[in-house]
Amino acid sequence: MTAVDVNLYGTVHGGVLMKFVDDVAGAAAARHSGGTAVTAAIDEILFLEPVRVGDLVHAYAQVNWTGSTSMEVGVKLSAERWDVVAAEPLTVATAYLVFVAVDVAGHPRNVPPVVPENADDERRFREALIRREHRLARRAAIQKARAEQD
Repeated sequence: MTAVDVNLYGTVHGGVLMKFVDDVAGAAAARHSGGTAVTAAIDEILFLEPVRVGDLVHAYAQVNWTGSTSMEVGVKLSAERWDVVAAEPLTVATAYLVFVAVDVAGHPRNVPPVVPENADDERRFREALIRREHRLARRAAIQKARAEQD
């Protein structure tokens, strides 16, 4: 991270990290789906530790769940402090994003299913289903409230 990424507090701006998260998640979604995938939602992003200028930030992304045309990607950012020799990387942010695979006309297209390979993958898959249920329930509740207001 460089000085142009700094906020008024003197740490890396959250928006810079959000763009990094979206870029990495988009690459994982495109790779899994075999083509273009666009961000449909960000379910959650947690900033766990500040990132400082000079820190080396690494990103890890994984497709946790797939529907017919959409998928959830989990992202973890870790940082190596520039001023601490041989320290373990520190988890600085986590996020869950939803992507939709699209064709050249921008229409949704089918994606291959994700197949959990181990217990951690199965846990991520189950948790992604919970986030999806909450997202859909929240959307339905908002639509209902708007319809009642009209």
